[in-house]
Amino acid sequence: MRRVLLIGPCGSGKSTLARELAPLMVLPLVHMDQLGWQAGWVETEKAELNARLAEVVAQDAWLIEGNYGSTLAPRLERADTVIYLDFPIRLCLWRLAKRIITHRGRSRPDMPEGCPERFDAAFFWYVMNWNTGPRVRTEAKLAGYSGKVIRLRSPAALAEWRVRHGLV
Repeated sequence: MRRVLLIGPCGSGKSTLARELAPLMVLPLVHMDQLGWQAGWVETEKAELNARLAEVVAQDAWLIEGNYGSTLAPRLERADTVIYLDFPIRLCLWRLAKRIITHRGRSRPDMPEGCPERFDAAFFWYVMNWNTGPRVRTEAKLAGYSGKVIRLRSPAALAEWRVRHGLV
């Protein structure tokens, strides 16, 4: 595993897992949120985001964490492995609520400075509807992927996978 994507619903624990796995796998870590946002919750222009991402995926090794469905195709073209945290949405919503409380008013480590954590009803709605929208689009893109997909459906399955592969 030299070019790894880590995807899944928001609140599944992608960022936390990526921060743990990257040093164990000896891979440079890239958070899509750091590419996609600027201070003040200003979205990066699409052309700039694509240019930044092109520089990253051209490298020989990386772990890229985040969904960003509009950028999934070029990442899949270069990835040799996809780790898909396919966790239940109710768990993701619970974790999202905990994240908001824990980091409220401060930028998380996976976000650019100047993007303080906050409650966003539209974002919660997006996560609540993951299975009928983003999941469907993600699954369609993964259907054409020829690399390895590691689909983990629970935190217990993730823990077992980590132990089995010496990533603890």
